[in-house]
Amino acid sequence: MYLQTDSQTMDDLRLFSKADTQGIYDMYNHSHTRGGQTIMEAMFRKPLNNREAIIQRINTITAFVNMKATFPFNSATLDQAEKYISFDDHPDGGTKVSLSEKEIQNGIMAVIDLFHALRKYLESAAIAQVKELEEERQAAIGLLKDPVFAPVFNEKPNAKISFAAVTAFDVLIRSKEKRKVLQLLHFIYHIDVYVSVAQVTAKHHLVFPVVHPKGTSILKVDGVYHPLLKNAVANSLYMDPSCNLVFLTGANMAGKSTFLRSFSTAVYIAHMGFPVAAAAMEFSVMDGVYTTINLPDNLGIGASHFYAEVLRVKKIGQELSEGKSLFVLFDELFRGTNVKDALEGTLAVCNAFTTRKDSKFIISSHIIEAADDLRKKESTAYYFLPTIMNGAVPAYTYTLQEGVTNDKHGMIIINNEGIMDILKQGNKGGKRLNKQL
Repeated sequence: MYLQTDSQTMDDLRLFSKADTQGIYDMYNHSHTRGGQTIMEAMFRKPLNNREAIIQRINTITAFVNMKATFPFNSATLDQAEKYISFDDHPDGGTKVSLSEKEIQNGIMAVIDLFHALRKYLESAAIAQVKELEEERQAAIGLLKDPVFAPVFNEKPNAKISFAAVTAFDVLIRSKEKRKVLQLLHFIYHIDVYVSVAQVTAKHHLVFPVVHPKGTSILKVDGVYHPLLKNAVANSLYMDPSCNLVFLTGANMAGKSTFLRSFSTAVYIAHMGFPVAAAAMEFSVMDGVYTTINLPDNLGIGASHFYAEVLRVKKIGQELSEGKSLFVLFDELFRGTNVKDALEGTLAVCNAFTTRKDSKFIISSHIIEAADDLRKKESTAYYFLPTIMNGAVPAYTYTLQEGVTNDKHGMIIINNEGIMDILKQGNKGGKRLNKQL
């Protein structure tokens, strides 16, 4: 039911914010409720690998986009109801911590108001048109019609209730029928998520992917870009059943990592049933998505960067050996070792990958010599991100092209910064370099 992935991939794609860096989750999440935020996060952590489930979520969100939906409940009322429902009296160091009488009364009034608003919403034409949620809608209607909740609807919204009624309602809502109340809140939380994603879809002009059955080996993304980058350059990459490995080259700063992150983010988000930052997308459902863009050394087990890479390849190899279809991405495979070993390792791994026709692989590398040997494999495609030299100054188009490039301009950048001249000046120059850095 769920796509296989791991924390390395989530970190690579920057799904969740860290420090001052915004995550992809933050862009999609404009939920009004804490419950909605929790469900949204769960969707990000557990994408789907079932075509029917993905399509159902796509169709559900599309319906909310088409109706230009807004959140139909009062956020303050929901917040108060959430706090009241989720509070459990509990002993704390011998002292019993409880809600005050006023807090209980306000919580009950919030639940009563919410029940009335929910009944009105469930009976509205808008939600009735979302056929993908019809089963959940009818279940919620059934819960509201349960005779145990008759006292709730006998009260009018915003009405003051007596002390005796408060006690009775508190027992009803937080004790006897709490499970049913939580079920109704759960329905509201999902509506919160769908409305949030629908509004983001319209605001950012995102598109829903076309979902192909597992095993059909299609991965086509047209005009993909990174959703968090301003003035992002869009690129297209098509991988059909005849192509299962892309070998990507390009100089440092040419945009390889950004493209790889943009493309793999689209693949990941598509498996959530969410809209993606692209002009169009088609994909076959995979069993798992694994990326390796910023792989850290594992100092805890004394592993060097190269050994961490080896362990990463081993993990993916084990998944593939079990017959799983995977989307796999390595940015500069085996960068942690010498050029000779990197060449031999890259060739060995890439050649093995080309035999797995039901999976898709993208490998970026500075080892362009590997391309000569890989050309023997018909299932391999070659792309590069070019560098244009304006005299001694490199410029980048960030636009994907077919072929292999041997662009290298590391020394040009070093010389442009005057580093060698500074170092030649001895200690004085070194101090100046430190000051500049």
